[in-house]
Amino acid sequence: MSGHSKWASIKHKKAIVDSKRGKLFTKLARAVTVAAKEGGGDIDGNPSLALAVQKARDASMPKDNIERAIAKGTGAGADAAALESIMYEGYGPGGVALLIEAVTDNRNRTGADVRHALSKGNGSLGEPGSVAYNFDKKGVIAVDAGRYTEDDLMIAIDAGAEDISLEDDVYEIVTEPSDLTAVRAALDEAGIELQNAEVIQRPKVLVPVDEETAAKLLRLIDNLEDNDDVDAVHANFDVDAEVLERLMAAT
Repeated sequence: MSGHSKWASIKHKKAIVDSKRGKLFTKLARAVTVAAKEGGGDIDGNPSLALAVQKARDASMPKDNIERAIAKGTGAGADAAALESIMYEGYGPGGVALLIEAVTDNRNRTGADVRHALSKGNGSLGEPGSVAYNFDKKGVIAVDAGRYTEDDLMIAIDAGAEDISLEDDVYEIVTEPSDLTAVRAALDEAGIELQNAEVIQRPKVLVPVDEETAAKLLRLIDNLEDNDDVDAVHANFDVDAEVLERLMAAT
């Protein structure tokens, strides 16, 4: 794809109707719990928690589930104490860099599972720092370019966004992670419908791959994300948007 937005928006649409919604809710709840554990249960005073809660709401997670996840993170329960966030770095087919975010109560188990999935998918696990330099942590909002113009989205710049770019048929609005909530709120208030809004590891440089390699990468990413402990996978590959959409529709 050209840029990240197409992949992000397609993945978001698939997640909403995913038959594994129960598993998605489990992962989102754990992310909320860890954010509350690390920064406290006040959404207004904990940007990481605010983002985790918004992501849960976007997936239509019930309010009671979110509140229970926050309470679990701020309480003294053994389950919350055992949870931790880990970032794995590795390579996929075609030498594509992968950053794998996980939330786990057993880093040995999760590390072994991630290594196995990478090896099975013609990839490999790297050392800490081996690929992280290829990415910047950013807030990214995707908006349908068929419905809005760049002028419609200038309110995002006024609210603190860094950049607006057109990637295929999607506008990509980039922010600092701490500014994502405010920029999203400004767009919501203006009546702009969003395709996707989240904090990602945004690739600095994209690696072009052919359709066969892209298919292998998507299978590997799906296998990684099927792991209960894996929260998100970020990759720096570049493939034609139509090819990407066709491949993702087939998964």
